[in-house]
Amino acid sequence: MNTLLTSKARGAAHTRRRLALPSTRAWLAAAQWCVTLATCAFLVVPVVMSIVAGLTVNYFRGVASGLTLRWLDEVWTQYHDSVFLSLEVAAATLAITLMVGVPAAYALARSRTRLSRLIEELLVMPVALPGLASALALLVVYGGFSALRMSAAFIVVGHVIFTLPFMVRPVCAVCAAADLRTLEEGAASLGASFVQRFFTVVLPNARPGILAGALAVLTLSIGEFNLTWMLHTPDTKTLPVGLADTYASMRIEIGSAYTILFFVMTMPLLLAMQWLGVQTPGTGARKAQKTQKTHKAQQAQQARTHQDAQ
Repeated sequence: MNTLLTSKARGAAHTRRRLALPSTRAWLAAAQWCVTLATCAFLVVPVVMSIVAGLTVNYFRGVASGLTLRWLDEVWTQYHDSVFLSLEVAAATLAITLMVGVPAAYALARSRTRLSRLIEELLVMPVALPGLASALALLVVYGGFSALRMSAAFIVVGHVIFTLPFMVRPVCAVCAAADLRTLEEGAASLGASFVQRFFTVVLPNARPGILAGALAVLTLSIGEFNLTWMLHTPDTKTLPVGLADTYASMRIEIGSAYTILFFVMTMPLLLAMQWLGVQTPGTGARKAQKTQKTHKAQQAQQARTHQDAQ
């Protein structure tokens, strides 16, 4: 009898637990999910609608008017030069930021003086200024050189100034986390020259930061509008400037089709940034620890070999 009553009591308690209201933590988690999904919808829905507009025969009639690739064909026919120019500018910007930004980040990471911190802040300053202000400064200083002013190199100069901090900062962070000074001292004790240390110790450990910076530079260069709009000429019109022209002077379907083209170019870069992680400091630190252990093991082995020889 007691056993039967006990089992009934347990069943009633289990039923009450099942019917109990969710806890405060569950309500907070649900609210966070709702806010996140609403924010994503607010940001993504306009992009989806713009893409659909570029594939419909008539935007005002919607999908009911039918789907077509006509607008994409017109955009490619009129603006394919802008596509190739944007890729060329982005590639040139990336090459220059790699050649300048990686050594600069290495030097800033190794130096701990106030001067190095001041230089780092000066490098970041163009990000804090509006793109129009930076472009105006370039026009005031270098606009008199007509050969430079009329070429795409002038846009590359502006893009390098704007994107250089996005190369320096991640590389500098990885180099600082990896404790390159200790690693280089270990390599130097094994007889490695500065060039050997830079290419075999510094660059492998800075690779996550270099990769993150390269993806950021490419994405920002392809999508930069404010600075490019001030610096471009009719013969040096990049993708963002062409996009603004299509929305201002042509049908909404053509502007939306141009958005699709822009989307196709930039999305692989954004997906690559997500796939590769871009958590550069942690990755660099783990690789640095492995490399440091390897150097210490090599030093210990060298010391044992020297003792045995004696």
